Amino acid sequence: MTRQAYRAALLHALDDPSRSPDAVDYHADGLLIVEDGHVAAFGAYADLAAGLGDMPVEPLPGRLITPGFVDAHVHYPQVDVMAAWGAQLLDWLHTHTFPTEQAFADSAHADAVAQVFLDQLLANGTTSALAFCTVHKTSAEALFEAALARNMRLIAGKVLMDVNAPDGLTDTVETGRADTEALIRAWRNKGRLGYAITPRFAVTSSDAQLAMAGEVLAANPDVLLHTHMSENTGEIAEVARLFPRDRDYLAVYERHGLVGPRSVFAHCVHCDDEAFRRLAKAGASVAFCPSSNMLLGSGLFSLKQACAQGVSTALGTDVGAGGSFSLLQMMGEAYKVGQLRGDALDPLHAFYLATLAGARALHIDDKVGNLTPGKEADFVVLDLAATPLLARRAASTRSLAETLFVLAVLADDRAVERTYVMGDLAHARGST
Repeated sequence: MTRQAYRAALLHALDDPSRSPDAVDYHADGLLIVEDGHVAAFGAYADLAAGLGDMPVEPLPGRLITPGFVDAHVHYPQVDVMAAWGAQLLDWLHTHTFPTEQAFADSAHADAVAQVFLDQLLANGTTSALAFCTVHKTSAEALFEAALARNMRLIAGKVLMDVNAPDGLTDTVETGRADTEALIRAWRNKGRLGYAITPRFAVTSSDAQLAMAGEVLAANPDVLLHTHMSENTGEIAEVARLFPRDRDYLAVYERHGLVGPRSVFAHCVHCDDEAFRRLAKAGASVAFCPSSNMLLGSGLFSLKQACAQGVSTALGTDVGAGGSFSLLQMMGEAYKVGQLRGDALDPLHAFYLATLAGARALHIDDKVGNLTPGKEADFVVLDLAATPLLARRAASTRSLAETLFVLAVLADDRAVERTYVMGDLAHARGST
């Protein structure tokens, strides 16, 4: 049995702090005990020290240990279009994304980008993610292989896209089904992997393909549905043109059996109360992607509105339209969006969105999302003195919420000193 203890400040969420006053568990002088890749104990050092015996304890003064971050929406093939200047969503896809994704027919290219992508997740403290691949089966195979080798808890899927896309980036109803079903058989629950059926969005899938996606989803009760919805006004107008029989964007997906407890919809910037109520009733989740929504000019998502209607909401980086792999930075970006809407986001709620809320959206909260005993030991060691400015500001904070807000505004990957996956060191700052 492998046992190791870490002494540092500890923080995790037990529930949504905006709904439960006892949701956040924090210990300024804490002890995390890991046994064989799982959390054995989490609590105050004074309460747990007596039972340590001869167990090795690593002191980490000035550090904050949190659960690994969970990215609820990210595109691994889009690493190389980050910071691409351009117009809004539909033009950006055709100018930057689609040409870049065509290269993923080459398995060697897909393998190389998958390694870079996972390196960046871990360097930013992200240990679990829900990721888009491309239309190519090889792209999903490359990402699954790389994540399996790192023992990461990752969910992904081959994109389904049979209309309104360039040559080399389309499949058919038949090939999309065959590839999706083959990938599910090969990778579902292999190691810590999961599968998500992944129509890109309603614009690039025919009625027949969306119906097929619904059939495969119904036949596989342990896979997710991952797609985009109501991100941009131009996109919404195009969906209305393509699907005139449906009353709104959500209805397109509802008609094809794609809206349910295992569905994750990225963006939902322009949903109204009625659409949010339908999502909540279905048990579906929304990925709030503040960075990409601003960089593409899509709009300002109303977290307050979604939460008021009972919608499960988590944070996504949406790389490559998003400008960073850091969910710490996404917490800060989400705060800025709230400020522009006249609704200040509490830092404790933001932290929940980046951890346990993401795990709940991905249906992996029985495994990760916090550090309760028995959970898989995916965690991050944050250095509160990673930069001179961060050190100076963190030293003067007067509450946990203020410290988290300072991290959300001032921190980046330099604050991630180490990232652990199943108790094993997966990233160390400064390592190659």
